[in-house]
Amino acid sequence: MAAAVLATTQHALAEDHGRALYMEHCASCHGANLEGQPNWKTRQPDGLLPAPPHDASGHTWHHSDEQLFLITKKGVAAIVKNYWSAMPAFEGVLSDDEIRDVLAFIKSTWPQQEREFQEGRNRQ
Repeated sequence: MAAAVLATTQHALAEDHGRALYMEHCASCHGANLEGQPNWKTRQPDGLLPAPPHDASGHTWHHSDEQLFLITKKGVAAIVKNYWSAMPAFEGVLSDDEIRDVLAFIKSTWPQQEREFQEGRNRQ
């Protein structure tokens, strides 16, 4: 019982820490409410896509934890070869644990259906 309480407390602390990191490093592009930039599915004149939402209206929950971690740490090209994106890699900016905390925060905002779908991606 104590271990379960400790795990729940640690997860809540990770989400809180992740929320603060998200606001500092991600919200300027992905939105304070995870809403993304307008017209995020339409390429801009420079050929880049605007920042997508991280809420249930986007596609973040379509990716496994490993893919999300790699995208955040190394950039989108880490999973899509030769893909050019305005999103910077956060390697050297955020530690691995900080990246995981940001992702824990994002995932905590998803409705149950999206969480279950994304958890399924982790089992593939």
